[in-house]
Amino acid sequence: MTSPALPTPVVSLAYHSGFGHTAVLAEAVRAAAAGAGATVHLIEVDEVTEAQWELLDASDAIVFGSPTYMGTASGAFHTFAEATAKRWATRAWQDKLAAGFTNSASKSGDKLHTLQFFTVLAAQHGMNWVGLNLLPGWNSSTSSENDLNRLGFFLGAAAQSDNDRGPEGVHKADIATAEHLGRRIAEQARIYVAGRAALAA
Repeated sequence: MTSPALPTPVVSLAYHSGFGHTAVLAEAVRAAAAGAGATVHLIEVDEVTEAQWELLDASDAIVFGSPTYMGTASGAFHTFAEATAKRWATRAWQDKLAAGFTNSASKSGDKLHTLQFFTVLAAQHGMNWVGLNLLPGWNSSTSSENDLNRLGFFLGAAAQSDNDRGPEGVHKADIATAEHLGRRIAEQARIYVAGRAALAA
């Protein structure tokens, strides 16, 4: 007797990209999550449609992404976050998985605050946060700026892009770190879907 096939996990990326750098990270997360077996939707929050709101509502996991501007997520992402209040009131996103990624021009750039903003948003919705689960790289005499998690963040994927370069300047290690996040959220969503199916059986 064979076990029934489990549903494919659905992951949506709700992100804003001001100059294209964060879009590069979003694509890396998307491609890796899809490669790990998830159905993935890319949703640009500054032009989100009603159909895309419904995709978010139907997702098993939502990954938040934004550049870090002036120590927090972009204005466009904040507008989106405030618009989720209707979902907050009905608990539409309760128990979904959540994760996040961000980019700034400086090595630190207060990116941690943006990732913390994402975690609080997720917590208000009753979501379960999925961290990066990578040890920090580039922190010894034998390590390299090409290490995964070269900037040493734990809450999510963080990238640094020079402010005088376009999207082509996103560091390859940061793209690889975003890919790691994509695989991780897809794998955790698969576990979530399998557990939910087992409980319903």
